[in-house]
Parts: sequence; C-alpha cells; structure tokens
Amino acid sequence: MSSKSGPPPIVYILIVLAAIVGGRWFFSRGSLPVLDVSSNPDAPVSSTAPPSIPPAPTQVPSGTIVRVQGSTSMVTLNANLKAGFEAKFPGTQVVTEASGSGKGIEALLAGQADIAASSRPLSPDEAAQGLVEIPVDLDAIAIVVGTGNTSAASLTSEQVVGIFDGSITNWSQVGGPDLPVRAINRPPESGTREAFQSIVMVGRDFGTGPTVTTLERDATTPMLRALSNDGIGYATADQVVDQTTVRVVAIDGITPMSDSYPFARPLFYVYRTPLTPSASAFLGYAFSPEGRQQGSVEP
Repeated sequence: MSSKSGPPPIVYILIVLAAIVGGRWFFSRGSLPVLDVSSNPDAPVSSTAPPSIPPAPTQVPSGTIVRVQGSTSMVTLNANLKAGFEAKFPGTQVVTEASGSGKGIEALLAGQADIAASSRPLSPDEAAQGLVEIPVDLDAIAIVVGTGNTSAASLTSEQVVGIFDGSITNWSQVGGPDLPVRAINRPPESGTREAFQSIVMVGRDFGTGPTVTTLERDATTPMLRALSNDGIGYATADQVVDQTTVRVVAIDGITPMSDSYPFARPLFYVYRTPLTPSASAFLGYAFSPEGRQQGSVEP
C-alpha cells in the first residue's frame, strides 16, 4: 500500500498522531514494539499502552483456526496474509469475512472473531472493553464515478462535501451536464464511511434527500455496479484504481496515488485482551518481515 501524507483536518491529525505513538506504519516503514508473550500467551495487555505485537511464531499447531472479520477495505491484505500463513504453517486455517469494521469489532467483543480488521480507530468505549488496535498502514479513500460519467474529471474537496451532504444535487453545479447527482453512501457500520465523514465531510452529516442513497450492505462491488452514468461513490483506493469499469476522480487536481492526496486514513488490526494463541500467531506472522512482504499489496 502507498503511504499518503496529505494535510487532513486537525481532528484527524490528532487521531493519526495517537496511532503513531507506538511506532511507524509497518509494512514498508519499519516495525512496532514487540510484546513478548512467549512465556504467557494469555497475559493481559493494557489497552492504554502503545500498540504492541507478539513475536513471529516458529510453529503453529495443526488445526489452529484464526478468524479475521471486519473492514471491506482490508480484503486484499487479509487474503494475502491468509495465503502466506496457511502455506507456512500446514494444517492451519484463516477464515476471513468482510462485514464492515463495526461488525468486525462487534464479533471480536462477542468472541466470534479472533482479530478485527478495522478502517477506523477504536472508540473510547471499545478500548475500555479490552480492545487494542495496531496500525497497519495508511490507505487512501478514492472518489469514483462510472466510466460513462464525464461530469467530474476533477472535483474540489468542497464540491465532494456538497455532493454528499445533499446541497449539490445536479452535475451542472460542478461543470457537468444538466443531470441529477446520485451520491451512493455506505451503511453506518462501515469504517470507510466513518473515516469519510471525519476526513472528507469534516464531521458534517450526510444528506438524507433524494440525491443521497445509502447501501444496505457494506460492499464495494455492488456500489461500483450502481454508479452508471450519474452516480458517485467512494472506496479504498487499492480496490478501485485498477478497475476498468469505473474512473477515479482527482481531488483538487490530485489523485490517490500521490503522497499529497488529501483523503487518507489508517487501517488497523484489533485484538482483545488477553491475547489468544491464535491471534498471537497470526499477528506475529503478519508483522514479521515475511508477513510484511506477503501482506503488502504494492507491486
């Protein structure tokens, strides 16, 4: 994944700084502090301490099942790490499910998942329940339209806000044809939606009028199919930059592949204390040099 260092709103800067306290983003930028759980893998870890990870496992018992659930933005990352983990440790199984960041965190708290993949930081209430987040990487949120939509080669940040708060209702208001806008929003449990509201909307509410449609399920593919010639939506950049059926819109003339792109957010793996052996094994592998190489989605 590519790091994005554009200037987000000040609130978001504070969130990112808090996440960085334990170390730099790891996949291509160095490592985080290591938590030694080898003597007692079930030892509690303080959720107020800097993010920590277990050591890389040398062996994992056959029959071990690791359940990873959460963000649709981390599907590719999860799949890459699943393949590497299962190949390195025969007889193990990594079960992944992309149900949205909120659902993943709920599953973790309910004991139905070992690790939650999240595209948003933990809330204070979630952290108070023994959850710990580890920053994985920075990810860009891309604004997309259908390839037949010639209305928006580039938009300003303010125009994107206007489209999704419902104040811009026609493409002619942003230099396009006289055609109603269809802004396609993600459901409330989506971590990408929460990040979009924080970074892009700067905390403003989404519109509820006829030009803003909210998906029932947090899934990127149905959203892309619904764009047609008048729709606009958003997704993690890695899922859409190589798509031939949609077009990524530049923001203030800047594309998601640029380091100065303004819409970026951190991705996290979340575990519950005490750390379980299966979660310890997967996280230890994911943050090892081999796991970093396997998990990276960069060419």
